[in-house]
Amino acid sequence: MNKFIFDMWPFLDKAICNNIKRVTRPIFDQYVGKYGIESIEFEELTLGALPPTFQGIKVYKMLEKVLVIEPVIRWASIANIIVNAKVHSFKVSVQLEDLHIMLTPRVTLKPLVPSFPCFSNVCVSLMEKPHIDFRLKLLGGDIMAIPGLYRYIQDQISNQISVLYHWPKVIHIPILDGVSGATKKPVGILHVKVIRALNLLKMDLLGKSDPYVKMRLSGERLPSKKTSVKMSNLNPEWNEHFRFIVKDPDTQVLELHMFDWEKIKMHDKLGMQVIPLRLLTPYESKLFTLDLVRSMNPNDPHNKKNRGQLIVELTFDPFREDNSRTSVMTLDGEGNASIREGNGESSGGVLLVSVENAEDVEGKQHTNPYAEVLFRGERKKTKVMRKTRDPRWSEEFQFMVNEPPVEDKVHIEVKSKRRGLSFRNKESLGHVNINLLDVVNNGRINEKYHLINSRNGMIQVEIKWSTV
Repeated sequence: MNKFIFDMWPFLDKAICNNIKRVTRPIFDQYVGKYGIESIEFEELTLGALPPTFQGIKVYKMLEKVLVIEPVIRWASIANIIVNAKVHSFKVSVQLEDLHIMLTPRVTLKPLVPSFPCFSNVCVSLMEKPHIDFRLKLLGGDIMAIPGLYRYIQDQISNQISVLYHWPKVIHIPILDGVSGATKKPVGILHVKVIRALNLLKMDLLGKSDPYVKMRLSGERLPSKKTSVKMSNLNPEWNEHFRFIVKDPDTQVLELHMFDWEKIKMHDKLGMQVIPLRLLTPYESKLFTLDLVRSMNPNDPHNKKNRGQLIVELTFDPFREDNSRTSVMTLDGEGNASIREGNGESSGGVLLVSVENAEDVEGKQHTNPYAEVLFRGERKKTKVMRKTRDPRWSEEFQFMVNEPPVEDKVHIEVKSKRRGLSFRNKESLGHVNINLLDVVNNGRINEKYHLINSRNGMIQVEIKWSTV
């Protein structure tokens, strides 16, 4: 890390100095014209050739998707910063040099995600008061040599920094844009009912149109969902229901595209429209009659053409924020277990299965592990990790269900896959079956499991249950 910072320091020095100039410019401008100040400018601004160095680092291993590190940073810089102020036509110079800083921050990277740079946010706080030393010259004279002033200024700077940034106060620095939806957790379910369309365009030369609707939520990489195709119909009626997992109702929109199905050639686009989820009131159904357009570009001249209407009904059901239990396990006098719903009725929701990593998995023929998650007949897979016994996937899978899965299990199997077509190109490295009763009762589990049919293999899995 020190070598990397040393190699990058010339570029970092320039970037940091430019940023300092940009930030201080409006501050300087506030004083120009006051108290006889005519101008304030940097005469010299450099942080020197010596970068900060890491004297040591402590890393905390967490079960959550969090990485906590505490580096000891020392910076004996040869910075030279000169600010000139012109006051009543007289030049006043203030110079800061020989800056020495020693501090121990706590840096928290969370949550860890599988996409670069592997974390979404940085949280920084100081674990103790920083030590700061420097020389300050006014009109060429070292004012830090004045008895008592040196210690006073040092203490004031350290105290002010501690008040702002000392633990438990934290600086939050967002790294990944949350619009992508990859860094955000599900907050609810969107219910979409595609009811009917009216007066669609006639696209077929010898017939009408064979319309269907394709829909997706913005910010998601999941495949789009489709209605059935209504053959030769310009006023089709579907009354079909779909569900989507919502991560950010303030920014996400539902995209609806109408197509004319073709047996051979590419399907023709009949029109489209979008619905911002912020227009919805939680738990209330809302009917939308949408005028179809060619594109969302307001300057597109093709949008003036009448393309018909699409009628849909949307309902947004947020998850419960209190994570209260949806079911309770009780024992009778003979020790038999029974389940009863905590709120008196079944409630649907989303099951989130996060396959984090595996350890000590080994195949007889090859070891290119991936994990396969099976729940209620729905099968999902992680990416394949090549030639490793300790793969780290950190992939999350979502399953929507209509009732709490208190009697269900999640089957997770680690397999190895060989490239190309060959005999026995897949091999099982072990599996585990996880009962979901505890997940439903407690809302979440995060455990490490021994893999069945594996000598020493283990897998780390986090499962969450969110209800609506």
